Amino acid sequence: MQTAPVDDDIIYTQLGLLILEKYGLNFTTEDVAEMWWEKLPLACTAEEAVLNSLKRGIPALDAVGIENPFYQWIGAAIRSDAFGYAAAGHPRKAAEMAWQDARLTHRRNGIYGEMLLAAAQSAAFAVDDPLEAIRIGMTEIPKESRLYEDLTWALEQDVKDYQEAVELVWAHFGVDMSYVHTNNNLCLIVFGFKIGGTDPVKVLSQLVAMGMDNDCTAASAGSIIGAIVGWKNIPPYLYERFHNTMETYLKDTKPFQFDDMAKRFLKLQHQLKESTQNQA
Repeated sequence: MQTAPVDDDIIYTQLGLLILEKYGLNFTTEDVAEMWWEKLPLACTAEEAVLNSLKRGIPALDAVGIENPFYQWIGAAIRSDAFGYAAAGHPRKAAEMAWQDARLTHRRNGIYGEMLLAAAQSAAFAVDDPLEAIRIGMTEIPKESRLYEDLTWALEQDVKDYQEAVELVWAHFGVDMSYVHTNNNLCLIVFGFKIGGTDPVKVLSQLVAMGMDNDCTAASAGSIIGAIVGWKNIPPYLYERFHNTMETYLKDTKPFQFDDMAKRFLKLQHQLKESTQNQA
């Protein structure tokens, strides 16, 4: 493989960037729906249900409740990265943008998952500990939510490896919760950080070994670790093989270049900084 292949964890980061560039940092849920209509040819679970509803002319704010039993699954949480990057160091703004994005397709813990991860990814640019980033992310979701309760539980656990992590999650949540639910998978991310600390390879390999929705958990954790350690401290063999290029299946869109995306997110960060200064 000479480039990074297509994957929904990457596609939604690309899509988030396009949303921010077209509609700005104060975009609405209706703007998200319009970009989906324009660019997204296919989707899975909650995203597929809503995309189908949008194609039938159902308004953006009504689409989530139609033929969509997936609204607390991890689909929204994997869309968090773009908002964490654009609002680096501003976790509240990152969570606000994630809320606008998530409520198109999800409800309750499904929304909170994206808000938490966006805030944690934002905070990761300003802290040295991934668990501290998670704790900051938790301040942006309701304390009475089940996700907050479950993450509090996860942070209190001692865990030594991926096998113990999986056993703890199955015992805590039971076998009836989907393996692609938001809550159990975000607890695995906490365990990945507890095991791997700030070692990118250890965190990612342990999360992949844990299973469940491991491409999503590893991708989200990777954003946090990457922001903390910086690209110079990520082993080159993890990215050099992709030759600075990631593929896309978004309509009428060329493959993305890693360095170009970084520059575009940096531009958005500058816009947020200027906006914040003007409001002060």
